[in-house]
Amino acid sequence: MKNRSLRGLYPAMPFGNPVEVVRAGIGALIGLGLTGVFLSFLELQGAGLYLIAPFGATSVLLFAVPNSPLAQPWSAIVGNSVAAIVGVAVCLVIDDPVLRVALAVGLGISAMIVTRAVHPPGGAVAMVAALNPDMVADLGFWFTVMPVGAVTAILVLVAIVYARLTGRKYPFRHFDDKGKHHTADRAPMERLGLDEDELNAILQHYSQSFNLGIEDLARLIGAAELQAATHRTGPMTARDIMSRDLVTVEAETPLGEVANLFRKHGFTSLPVIGTEGQFIGVIFQIHLIRRAREDALRLDRGLLPAMARLIDRKRETPVRAVEIMSVTEPRATADTPIAALLPLMADGTCDAVPVLDYGKIIGIVTRTDLIAAMAHAGLRS
Repeated sequence: MKNRSLRGLYPAMPFGNPVEVVRAGIGALIGLGLTGVFLSFLELQGAGLYLIAPFGATSVLLFAVPNSPLAQPWSAIVGNSVAAIVGVAVCLVIDDPVLRVALAVGLGISAMIVTRAVHPPGGAVAMVAALNPDMVADLGFWFTVMPVGAVTAILVLVAIVYARLTGRKYPFRHFDDKGKHHTADRAPMERLGLDEDELNAILQHYSQSFNLGIEDLARLIGAAELQAATHRTGPMTARDIMSRDLVTVEAETPLGEVANLFRKHGFTSLPVIGTEGQFIGVIFQIHLIRRAREDALRLDRGLLPAMARLIDRKRETPVRAVEIMSVTEPRATADTPIAALLPLMADGTCDAVPVLDYGKIIGIVTRTDLIAAMAHAGLRS
C-alpha cells in the first residue's frame, strides 16, 4: 500500500522523444527571441520588462503541447487578454495586496472559463497586474494590449509558422474541419460512429474538456480500437502475408515504362531497386500525377498534355524513376508483426510497406494483404 502511494509521486508523463525535446526548446527560444527583437524595434523603454514571466508559460504550451485545447490561438490570446483586463480592474479598485492578488487570479480564471479561453498562464498575467500597482497606474488598460495581447499574438504566429516548418499541426484542426484529403470525410481512425455532441458529452462527463479536445478524443478512441484489433491477428508477421513475386523497376527506368507497368498489373505502387538489387525507394501512382501537375503549371499547359509528355518514351532525356520516387516510406522486416503494420496504413498515408532483408526487398505488404489477413483472423475467431 505504501509503495502504491509513493508511485503517485512518480512522473505521470512518459519519456519525451529526443527530437520533440529539441523541437520544443528551440521553438520557445525562437518565439521569445523574435518577440524581444520586436519590442526592441519599437524602441520601448525597458523593452525586456515587457517580456513578463507568464509568456514563458505560454511558450511551454505553444511549443511543447501544441495539440492541447489550452494552447490554441483563441485560448492563448483571449485568455491572456481577459485575465489582464481583470487583473488591471482589480488593481485599480482594491488596495490590500493579498486580497488584490486572490481576487485577480480567481476572477481571471472565471472570466477565461466564461469566454471559453482557458489558458493557465492567464492566471499569472492577472497576478502580474495585481502585484504591480505602479505599472498599472502608468499603463492602465493599455497593459492588456501591450505587452499582453500583442506579445501573445506574436508568440502564436511564430508557433504557427514553426509548427509547419517542423512537421507539427498548429492550430490543431477542429472536429468538423476538412481532413488531409480536403474532403468532409474524417480520417479512417476517427470514423467512430460518434458525432461531435456525443464526444463533447464524454469529455464533460469525465471533466476532461480542459485537457482534451474532441479531435484528440476521436483520435485516441480510434487508435485504441485499432490497437485492440491487432490483438486478434495473433502472432502473424509480414512474412505470413507479404506478396513475394514482385514487379520492380530500376532507378534509371523511364517513367513511360513505369506507367506501362502500372497499367498492365493494376498496381498502385512499384518498388525501385538499384543495380545490385538493393531497395532504394518506391513509386506510387500519385507521384506521376503530382509530377505531371508540376510540369503543367511550369510549362503553362493542361494536365493531360503534361502527363503525355512525362511518360513519352521518345523523349530525348526521359524522366527516370529515381527522380520521382519516395525514399521516406515506412519499411519492415519479415519478422515485423502485423500489429506494427496496421497503424502505418490505417490513416491512408501509406499504401504499401516494403519488406527488406539486409537492404534487399524480399516482399511487399499492401493494404489488400492486410485486409485479407484481418478477414482470416476474424473468421478464425
